Amino acid sequence: MAGAGWETMLVNVKPHAPALLQSLGRMLGEVDTALASFDHLAVHRRLKWDLTQAGWAQEHLDTVGNPKRRSMVQSILNVFSNETSPALRQLPHSVTHNDANDFNVLVHGVGYDARVTGLIDFGDAVCTPTICNLAIALAYAMLGKRDPLAAAAHVTTGYHAAHALSAEELIVLWSLVRTRLCVSVVNSAIRKSEDPHDPYISISETPAWELLDHLESVHPRLAHYTLRDACGLPAVAATPAVESWLRNVSVPFASLVTPSLHDAPALVFDLSIGSLDLGLADELTTTRAFTDALFANMSKAIVATGIGRYDEPRLIYANDDFATMTEDGIEYRTVHLGLDVFQPAGSQIFAPLDGEVHSFADNTARLDYGPCIVLKHEPTAGVVFYTLYGHLSRSSLADLHVGQRFTAGSPLATMGDYPINGDWPPHLHFQIITDLLGFSGTFPGVARPSDRNLWRSLSPDANLIARVPADRFPQPEPTTQQVGTGRALHMGHNLSISYREPIHMARGRAQYLFDTDGRKYLDVYNNVPHVGHNHPYIVRAAQRQLAVLNTNTRYLQSQSTRYTTRLASMFPPDLSVVYMTASGSEATELALRLARAHSRSRDLIVSDGAYHGHTTSLIDISPYKAEGPGGLGLPDWVHKADVPDIYRGKYRATSVQSDADCASLYTRDLKALIDAIVARCRGFCGYIIESIPSVAGQIVLPTGYLAAAYAHVRAAGGVCIADEVQTGFGRIGTHLWAFEQYGVIPDIVALGKPIGNGYPMGAVITSPAIAASFDNGMEFFSTFGGSTVACAVGDAMLDVLQHEHLMEHARVIGDSLLTKLRDMQATFPILGDVRGLGMMLGVELVLDQSTRAPATMQASYICNRMKDTGILIGSDGPFHNVLKIRGPLCLTATDVDAFIATLATVLNEDGAR
Repeated sequence: MAGAGWETMLVNVKPHAPALLQSLGRMLGEVDTALASFDHLAVHRRLKWDLTQAGWAQEHLDTVGNPKRRSMVQSILNVFSNETSPALRQLPHSVTHNDANDFNVLVHGVGYDARVTGLIDFGDAVCTPTICNLAIALAYAMLGKRDPLAAAAHVTTGYHAAHALSAEELIVLWSLVRTRLCVSVVNSAIRKSEDPHDPYISISETPAWELLDHLESVHPRLAHYTLRDACGLPAVAATPAVESWLRNVSVPFASLVTPSLHDAPALVFDLSIGSLDLGLADELTTTRAFTDALFANMSKAIVATGIGRYDEPRLIYANDDFATMTEDGIEYRTVHLGLDVFQPAGSQIFAPLDGEVHSFADNTARLDYGPCIVLKHEPTAGVVFYTLYGHLSRSSLADLHVGQRFTAGSPLATMGDYPINGDWPPHLHFQIITDLLGFSGTFPGVARPSDRNLWRSLSPDANLIARVPADRFPQPEPTTQQVGTGRALHMGHNLSISYREPIHMARGRAQYLFDTDGRKYLDVYNNVPHVGHNHPYIVRAAQRQLAVLNTNTRYLQSQSTRYTTRLASMFPPDLSVVYMTASGSEATELALRLARAHSRSRDLIVSDGAYHGHTTSLIDISPYKAEGPGGLGLPDWVHKADVPDIYRGKYRATSVQSDADCASLYTRDLKALIDAIVARCRGFCGYIIESIPSVAGQIVLPTGYLAAAYAHVRAAGGVCIADEVQTGFGRIGTHLWAFEQYGVIPDIVALGKPIGNGYPMGAVITSPAIAASFDNGMEFFSTFGGSTVACAVGDAMLDVLQHEHLMEHARVIGDSLLTKLRDMQATFPILGDVRGLGMMLGVELVLDQSTRAPATMQASYICNRMKDTGILIGSDGPFHNVLKIRGPLCLTATDVDAFIATLATVLNEDGAR
């Protein structure tokens, strides 16, 4: 990564992040403010790049060979000539740079710190309407973007913060942007006719045409509203007046349905991302089941009507039907813009106020509105709005005609049923609209969270008309900012939180996590939900047992006997005694007690960089914590051995030194350490090591190391402890327990994390001899360890692991991912080492292949950028330069491809270099 002083042109910067684009706008605004009073005779000139002179392009339209594109340019230039150009004369003029393209904009810093700091090349400077400077910058900023309108909004936000834009300037801004693009492509067409072999022409022309083609699908008023919203203004200028009239109207509105929404009881559903209402927020895997759940809840509440909330992000829309591509991957249109009224199919719907039919249509695509009616309302001068009624019966459209009048309270339509109504549960989708944007018989009913303010302005709260009493609605969920503030006030500040912009998580399912807006994240990071987040089989097992009995091991329980018998059967016969705990840390703490009881000694060898848990004793045996910030160092009874890392460690595998050679050297040093401990005549407790050291950097132990190490430990009277908290239950793909791959049998095994798939559990497995040593008169009891619910959950997790063949799946998917990552090493030298087994992989990042200098800053950037794009990974290792990949075992081949493609994109960005 380049240093903090790195400076380049914007064209060389990847990516054009929102903060960078905002800084571009801010810098342009500052320049325009500074030049507001500047004048010079030389800038009063005729220049073809002066947007006020754009009419010249009309004279050369014949150079545009494609008839469709020529017609598009003609249309844009007509708008400029007839509407925009006259308006420009009344706007503020000043000297402007007039050419803020990517080659003329300077950027300082890299990655998240990249900011625009200056402009070069004032050769096109001219006295012109000031707004033209921003328009030109927007035209360039949108080139090559998946979501060009969002890019324009970011630049506009920054500009407005430094140089306030008037409503009049914003009115012409979008036309000026498109006009500049037209001038550019016409100029390219002229040059191509003069020199058809000049390659530079195509390089500059192609992205401009692609952008113009894309913008044809963007309604000009929607673009205008987006730019107003970017300036913190009401997106639709007319909306505040509409909302005011709706709030203050003296004549009450008629109820949309009977019984009246105004006073009759109704059940307001929680269909949000984090809903707990019988899974009502899940995807519509079966609409009939969804309907049954909705109406069963209404029946239980003894109400005739159910209500679905306005401005509610919903997971039912987090699918391909509602997906849009952005610079950072897919964003779903999850935010509901209307009010739902649930009643049986055929229920009558009434016009809430006077209006006339604007349009109607039978929208037949699945998950569309089905039959839909739009009414126009103009209750008073200057107040015009529309109401939409979706998911109707087909008979509702019979004999309907545009302009037909409906009075308040008159029958309007009836609710539809499957599949006519778009294949949804029977209900009315009711929505207020302040600008139809050219739509007829339909209008978007959901919006992207990133566009929430914009669409709330286009579609104000439908309850302004429906008038469901406010006390029917629950208190709104706290915002992300409120949650963060509460956390800071009442939770310890050394409780870490992931990513530079924390995620407000609301739901998990299989290999995905969802935030409160419905943003989907592929989880390639969390190894606790071993078989997938919220696996329904495991959830049901917990629910069933919790509803019957949840108690501890002081009583005989068939659940604990069944589970511990099953768990013990999965280990070598010598390991047959099971102790249940409530966490992995508790399990490892217990393993330490067992080892001490059996060896009657305390001195213990640990691996450098190891982390074994958060209790006081485990911090003492975890160099990662004890020797890290805030640590007190290792106590004198803890002895640190080198982690047998053959890539970065003391002994490295080379062309002349195999991993087996390295293993011999590492075990030689381990034996010397054991001999030194024994020589002190204090006794020797044993050796604890993760079967694949995780925090130390996802290290696969070299061939022969663990067998020789265990032999040396046992020869000195010590106990061998395998920490399988991270690696157990088939994660490595070839064996249930990672120690098995090394051909060894530990004396004690500690389990945690995946054992309960998210339920707090842990276990220790040991031999009868060690268990007998521990049975020394002091009772062992864990209040929650081995509870009936814990055992039911653990048993269910093993069922899923076996029935879905997830260990073998982990091997296949892990091998594929490992192979593809290693293939990337030839392209990306920063990938110093790729290692691991199954779904326990590490990618060590280095600044230089020969020195292996750790790329710590790049690792942090990559983890954060992967998160931005919807993929979760983390980093570990002594230098925090190892990407750790250890997601749920249900990851698919498609997920692997998405991960690899996204990682390749991020590795090409400046912050990853």
